[in-house]
Amino acid sequence: MRRLRTSGDLPRVHPLVDLGNAVSAAYAIPVGILDVARCGGGIEVRHAQGDERYLTLGGVEEQPDPAEVIFADPLGRAHARRWTNRQSGWSAVREDTSTVLVVVEAMHDSAARDAPRLLDTLAEELDRGWGASTRTTLLTPAAPGFRVDVAAGSDVG
Repeated sequence: MRRLRTSGDLPRVHPLVDLGNAVSAAYAIPVGILDVARCGGGIEVRHAQGDERYLTLGGVEEQPDPAEVIFADPLGRAHARRWTNRQSGWSAVREDTSTVLVVVEAMHDSAARDAPRLLDTLAEELDRGWGASTRTTLLTPAAPGFRVDVAAGSDVG
């Protein structure tokens, strides 16, 4: 949103990322898109311990600050920092990406209404543009996780 406000447009990155950015801007809700095959066997949203590794999109390795919210894999890599605000080069969408995890972060007052609408819009656009099959899951305190089985045999949970 900050980039859109300052420059007036969104950068073109990859068609799928561009779609995620457009839907994110339309709903004013953060959207992150991760390549499942590059997520090291799963993702857990948690506070950093400070020893995890993070790869910037520019190829520089950093360490998240202790207690920072990250999306971590079992290998100690952070695939996103500061929730999904800084996504990692390890799991960035590429031309050969075949399965993605799309994360929508909404905890505002109208999130129960807005997040499902955003997910429906994104699923419709993925079907219309790519004929992609989608599955959406809304995480709650009562249902805090899910599993995705991919062809390569790894799971995201």
